Amino acid sequence: MECISVFDMLKIGIGPSSSHTLGPWRAAERWIKELKNNQKFNNVEKITVDLYGSLSLTGKGHATDSAILLGLSGADPEYIPVEDIAVIISSIKNSKSLQFNNEKTIDFNIDTDIIFNRKFLPFHANALTFSAHINGRRYKSTYYSIGGGFVVQEERKVSKANKIIFYCTFPYPVSKGEELLKFCSDLNLPISGVVLENEKSIRSEVEIDTELQRVWDTMLECMYLGCHTEGNLPGGLNVRRRAYDMHQSLKGHTPYSTPIEWLYSIRNTEVKFRQILKWVSCFALAVNEVNASLGRVVTAPTNGSAGVIPAVLMYYLVIENHDGNFEDIKRFLLVASEIGSIFKKGATISAAMGGCQAEIGVSSAMAAGALCELSGGTPEQVLIAAEIAMEHHLGMTCDPIGGLVQIPCIERNAMGAIKAINAAELALDTDPKNVKVPLDKVVNTMWETAKDMNTKYKETSEGGLAVGVHFSDC
Repeated sequence: MECISVFDMLKIGIGPSSSHTLGPWRAAERWIKELKNNQKFNNVEKITVDLYGSLSLTGKGHATDSAILLGLSGADPEYIPVEDIAVIISSIKNSKSLQFNNEKTIDFNIDTDIIFNRKFLPFHANALTFSAHINGRRYKSTYYSIGGGFVVQEERKVSKANKIIFYCTFPYPVSKGEELLKFCSDLNLPISGVVLENEKSIRSEVEIDTELQRVWDTMLECMYLGCHTEGNLPGGLNVRRRAYDMHQSLKGHTPYSTPIEWLYSIRNTEVKFRQILKWVSCFALAVNEVNASLGRVVTAPTNGSAGVIPAVLMYYLVIENHDGNFEDIKRFLLVASEIGSIFKKGATISAAMGGCQAEIGVSSAMAAGALCELSGGTPEQVLIAAEIAMEHHLGMTCDPIGGLVQIPCIERNAMGAIKAINAAELALDTDPKNVKVPLDKVVNTMWETAKDMNTKYKETSEGGLAVGVHFSDC
């Protein structure tokens, strides 16, 4: 069984895409480590990178080429100063060379050494092959970015099922909702409690708290930055940032100068009923506008859906519970990550494999379940909330205009957050005895829907809005 940590599901990285940016970036890091382990790194004379499938078709708009360059340069997506990104990329373009792992200079021409192949490889829609040229020979390694920043190699698949080998050390391993509910019952714990016990088997609770605080700080800073940045997004679509204007119309008069002071200022603002949806939408839009501009976000479970969970958590803290604290944030993130891991194990969180239901749908389910627990829901009701949220995203396609994570992606985060809140409310008023569709059934249905979906609707920009609205029209 796959053993997925909270911090596997909630990764800190650079936008705009976990599968097309963070995944290839991490793949480059792994390839460097592979070369070093095989004593080949010091002898590399030239590097070429081949992109396949969705990575090729929407790689330009998703900054896949830039992510690869940053990974090959030895930069860390969690900590690189965002303002350094453009400087590094520009230097490589102008000098036609890169500092390989920041250790040695290698000639590198972006226009010829990153090859965009339209064909798909059989294992996964997101594939990339790194080639090291040494003494006239070519050493190749192929990696697959399978969604949410997760990266695997084909050699780890088992038979024809394309399953991955994992060894889970958690004391309470979960792959399905029904297993999770049994552990909750046996241990007399809420879902967050079971998840915490699993995490404590691999790291101390102090470390867990520290990392969860860092995840939340990144989410809060991202919302803050998005709400205080105006202008148009990069990429050529000339999409105007809307979070700034929305925030200006909503904010009160309480002064602030930091993200945490901003949170408390919103708590002190009188929020009218009609403004609640606007605030939630503002939070979600803010995150994904930062994501679209290659800012730092938390994959939750992906970059393209990174706005849903922070928007719903912020809603809880500034609308539902003004006394909410870190313990609430901790529980929310623990529950959300577990629901996301169930979808990853039973279906997919990759839009290139399942369409946008795998990103916005899963993030909405994660947020709905987490909000339900904080609102007093039982473990059964938590899973009902997650099921309701996903049920009403089934079949959603991924059709980004121009291959950019902007239209319709940014607005979809706002819609996913609103649906999550509604799903949690519905679940709280639902008797589990009357449920007809359990979470595990909707996970399976989502995967079957993903397999039936036409490839052109899976993050290729070859169907839907991507062809219905031409780039030039924007």
